[in-house]
Amino acid sequence: MGDGWDLLTRIKGPRDLDRLGPEQLDQLASEIRSFLVDAVSKTGGHLGPNLGVVELTIALHRVFDSPKDKVLFDTGHQAYVHKLLTGRQDFSKLKGKGGLSGYPSRAESDHDIIENSHASTVLGWADGLAKANQVLGRDDHVVAVIGDGALTGGMAWEALNNIAAAKDRPLVIVVNDNERSYAPTIGGLANHLATLRTTDGYERFLARGKDILERTPVVGRPLYETLHGAKKGLKDFIAPQGMFEDLGLKYVGPIDGHDVEAMESALQRAKRFGGPVIIHCLTEKGRGYQPALQDEADRFHAVGKIHPDTGLPIASSGTDWTSVFGEEMVKLGKERPDIVAITAAMLQPVGLEKFAKAFPDRVYDVGIAEQHGAASAAGLATGGLHPVFAVYATFLNRAFDQVLLDVALHNCGVTFVLDRAGITGTDGASHNGMWDMSILQCVPHLRIAAPRDADQVRAQLREAVAVEDAPTVVRFSKGAVGPAVAAVGKVGGMDVLRRPPEGTGAPDVLLVSVGALAPMCLEIADLLDKQGISTTVVDPRWVKPVDEALAPLAEGHRVVVTVEDNSRAGGVGSAVAQSLRDAGVDIPLRDFGIPARFLDHASRKEVLAEIGLTAPDIARQVTGLVSRIDGRMAGEPSAEEITRD
Repeated sequence: MGDGWDLLTRIKGPRDLDRLGPEQLDQLASEIRSFLVDAVSKTGGHLGPNLGVVELTIALHRVFDSPKDKVLFDTGHQAYVHKLLTGRQDFSKLKGKGGLSGYPSRAESDHDIIENSHASTVLGWADGLAKANQVLGRDDHVVAVIGDGALTGGMAWEALNNIAAAKDRPLVIVVNDNERSYAPTIGGLANHLATLRTTDGYERFLARGKDILERTPVVGRPLYETLHGAKKGLKDFIAPQGMFEDLGLKYVGPIDGHDVEAMESALQRAKRFGGPVIIHCLTEKGRGYQPALQDEADRFHAVGKIHPDTGLPIASSGTDWTSVFGEEMVKLGKERPDIVAITAAMLQPVGLEKFAKAFPDRVYDVGIAEQHGAASAAGLATGGLHPVFAVYATFLNRAFDQVLLDVALHNCGVTFVLDRAGITGTDGASHNGMWDMSILQCVPHLRIAAPRDADQVRAQLREAVAVEDAPTVVRFSKGAVGPAVAAVGKVGGMDVLRRPPEGTGAPDVLLVSVGALAPMCLEIADLLDKQGISTTVVDPRWVKPVDEALAPLAEGHRVVVTVEDNSRAGGVGSAVAQSLRDAGVDIPLRDFGIPARFLDHASRKEVLAEIGLTAPDIARQVTGLVSRIDGRMAGEPSAEEITRD
């Protein structure tokens, strides 16, 4: 670490904060911001959220005794300051192999409790931990830090309803209110928090919030009745504690989240209270770094490698999958007035910003509420529109029940566009989009497209939105999209990417390539060819349902191999195997994909190498499989027989 972080280098753990006076705490906060800009600009990571919680995190660790007291961070993208104050100050490999995780990590520190890094879950965790303390007679404190954006998620409201039911169960909830999740926070709660911030205009808030609050599960009606009661005569409702205290939660705030002394005072009061308390603190995302403050889109929520002085990216990675989708959506929007878009608090990250500018009345940001987004999509489709719900592949997990029983059961024409599908790498286990094709395989009527290049993203998106009687899914990778992979022919609905040279006889291997792995599969075919193994490479394009032409094609080969950027458990390989069995085609099949385990953070290339999903690894195993088949055909014992003997 550099010479400009003298105080920070002396902090080896939270208790080292106890000996610092007010001026030193201000200096420490300044050093932390300087360190974050310097370190994260070199590696990439979540910069804006951490710049906004510096004083808040210092105050938390001065008042509470972590890890005895449990300090929980919702999502976890604001935990870099927490890492620095708990002795983790080597950010040189942040999010890289062998370096610090970009989120809390139990493997790194006893101070880290939750590492799920999905939003709106922290209050459920806190409720459970507080109950455990009560049952076991412990005096540990539980503190949950949640952003105003995460409070738009239904899970947060469900947890609040349960937390409020126990007036004597200690639990501190810190609402980090920066008016943003990725982009500015939207919805009824955001409006209410804005009212608390400005302390005026509650009549306007009542009118705008009534419909939203009445539709909010569990607590919506009580919230509206609180507001209605205020309108009838509780003129002091505009005192911020009104809504929260009528839910049964003691309210403290709003507090300046950048005033360590004020935050400590509020936290100490909450710590002594003996029941559930909400501390509402106001912070500024990107604080102290002018390029972040000038970024109206998301205040540098997450950045790649940047120039620290200007905030500009160091290098462009070229056209990415997300941009291709976003541009095609605008074209579709111009052609079809029935197409609308849905995002879950991620308008820009999923590529819908241009669509929103072109058609502001046809895009719906539901907040961090994927379940609601999917159910709302079913309603939009039933009402005569065609919704396109763009969401990270890993986040669709949260809406499975709605996809199954609201969209598919009702034959709704909804298109789900899954960004960041497959291995994403540096964001770690929770952000790899490796479950979608397994989870969705069991949904009746649903169809899944896996485009291999930009041209196929455009074509298959159009094919997807043309389906009006069933859900469709289009999934693609993270990052730059490679060059187009041309087809040399067609079998059924499948593209043939490579055929064996003429005159080589019956081909040995049918290689089924899924999505963005097409270049790798062509490389595998080249490697097999050098071993004298002839290969046909096909891209099914639509991997669910399995193309009826696949089984007859497989019969003309000795081995079928599937390669997918998805979990092997229940993925495309499993579906192809079942399809072949159903068709009575009994030939060896080998499926390559992601093992059913959580993967540590590293680059995509490093993760693929670690799990053996590379062309040389796969070609080596396929060569061995073909050799064993040749051996058995020549009367030699099988590998199983050799092992038995």
